[in-house]
Amino acid sequence: MNTLRSAVAVPESELKRWRRIFDNNAKVVGSEKVLDPESFVNAIAPADDLSKIGRTQFAILFRVADTSRRGYLTWEDFTVFETVLKRPDADYWMAFQYFDVDNSGYISYDEFKSVFSASIGPDAIPFDFECDWVKLYLGKKNGAHVLGYNEFTQLMKGLQGERLRQAFKYLDSDQDGFIRPDEFKRIILEIAGHKLSDAVIERLPTLCTLSPGQRISYSEVIAFQNVIREMDMVERIIREATAKSKDGRISQSDFLDYSSSSSRYSLFTPMEASIIFHFAGRGNGSQRLALIDFAQLLDPRWSPPHEEFESKTTSTSFLNSVLHSTYSFVQGGIAGAFGATIVYPIDMGRMQNQRSTVVGQILYKNSIDCARKIMLNEGFLGFYRGLGPQLVGVAPEKAIKLTVNDLIRSQAMDPETGRIKIGWELFAGGAAGGCQVIFTNPLEIVKIRLQVQGEAAKAEGAIPRGAIHIVRQLGILGLYRGASACLLRDIPFSAIYFPAYGHLKSDVFKEGYNGKQLSFLETLAAAGMAGMPAAYFTTPADVVKTRLQVESRKGQTNYKGLRDAFVKIYREEGFRALFKGGPARVLRSSPQFGFTLLAYEQLKKAYPWDEKPRKVETALTSRPDEITKIRARNALKILLDVHGDFGRRAAMSGDLSLAAPRLYPRNK
Repeated sequence: MNTLRSAVAVPESELKRWRRIFDNNAKVVGSEKVLDPESFVNAIAPADDLSKIGRTQFAILFRVADTSRRGYLTWEDFTVFETVLKRPDADYWMAFQYFDVDNSGYISYDEFKSVFSASIGPDAIPFDFECDWVKLYLGKKNGAHVLGYNEFTQLMKGLQGERLRQAFKYLDSDQDGFIRPDEFKRIILEIAGHKLSDAVIERLPTLCTLSPGQRISYSEVIAFQNVIREMDMVERIIREATAKSKDGRISQSDFLDYSSSSSRYSLFTPMEASIIFHFAGRGNGSQRLALIDFAQLLDPRWSPPHEEFESKTTSTSFLNSVLHSTYSFVQGGIAGAFGATIVYPIDMGRMQNQRSTVVGQILYKNSIDCARKIMLNEGFLGFYRGLGPQLVGVAPEKAIKLTVNDLIRSQAMDPETGRIKIGWELFAGGAAGGCQVIFTNPLEIVKIRLQVQGEAAKAEGAIPRGAIHIVRQLGILGLYRGASACLLRDIPFSAIYFPAYGHLKSDVFKEGYNGKQLSFLETLAAAGMAGMPAAYFTTPADVVKTRLQVESRKGQTNYKGLRDAFVKIYREEGFRALFKGGPARVLRSSPQFGFTLLAYEQLKKAYPWDEKPRKVETALTSRPDEITKIRARNALKILLDVHGDFGRRAAMSGDLSLAAPRLYPRNK
């Protein structure tokens, strides 16, 4: 008979990965590499498992994989084991092989009873193997009926519920339908202790406070068990509901409403919702809770935040805030210089400055014509005229904008939900735009005059002047000419841009949704799209600022101030003149901020500040490096649902005589 080993085709890349895992953990016995129980566990057990499964319990799988009962696995054995783990029903398949002691391909009453009893230990709540429920599956004790694989899967699916019913009946000594809180805790620890955090386990007795009498009913026990059984669905509903909530929090009603709307039938009863919010809300289930509040229920490894972080002194916190802001300032400066360099050639400041009412001043028909004439008259370097002052100023300009925005948002943000009210978003952006003017205005007046004089030198024979000459000519006060128009442009620009960028990331590209991180292109797209409306709607203020900052030549209109410039441009050139160069401004500002924010986000990821935000990370959102390890953990699910300590005693004793099943039953 051909074995399945020779029939299974495995991709070469997988074989190489399995070989690497095997070689890294194998021990040499004689001239052959093998895995003993300890090295096998090291090969398949997740090093940072997001559950409370003991490493010794992974030895259960060794007894399934060791088909030859030699006490070690060869490379061929390990390959077959890994292939079995790829089955979509690997958890049930492994459980079936564990119970099939005689390798018959069927499970009898005696096999079920002996394996079950030997695996849970003598201190466990007793299980009645003579109950009607077992007889429905296995018939009478004399072995009148045995279970095939498919029948066995249905038995295992309902076994935890039957154990719960029997355990409650066993502890309900006076048969009044109630048990004490400590008895409830004992039941849950046996069937689901590995699925709960220590904080929830300590508060299990408090379930009695949901109803009068200080005792726990069977309905409450069943409701709690249903919550645990559907924990993955509980987590999905909570994550999605809090993500869509305006304030990032949900109530019991919100939970039930979202549960009903996301499924054909109601998944959870009001009692089950009350239990979820009771433990997440630390006894106060009536409050609105954020995702972080549910962490202790969703994450079995959850523990309270370290007290040392909560007891920081004011001076330490202030110093940390200053250092963090300085660090962000440097990153913002680097990102700003990167973005400015990429889009500088399409900066059309000279397009906005041409006067349509002055004879001979219509140098450019449009942005494309402007670019063509710059190339013809000044060459490629003409596109980068004024770049030096731009880079000198743009670093602190973008740095202060990004730093101020982040600083205000961090102070106004709800620490539990990560949400910020729209009013604070607008204020943070506007304040960032206003603060940057201290660098923006001197920078742009020098940049624009350098750009304009290049064309003037070609047309009129004038001698171009450098940036230093322009600064000396203007003086300190002159460098802030047009600052009012600059404020009028930069404050609304940033007030539009930063909220739009944040909402595009969260609402359109779903950042943070089930742990999602935006890709390179998604970040660039969000940053670029946010810049489009911000750039175009602030073009009138940019046109006025440009006119105020450029030195007027003979025959050109002089402007006394902001209001005077708006009025004269509108009267002399029409409404469209206020949006002159608007498309070019969108083409410049949108990609500039796109690349700037992209660089800023990448710098923060590559070189993060030490402080990390609190996140709810569970097995649902984890991305393990080795899929082998996550499959191995999943293969234990069914057995551990029978009893939280299933196999621990046999695994710790190293007794392999109890069960050494084959991976595949013999052909009959």
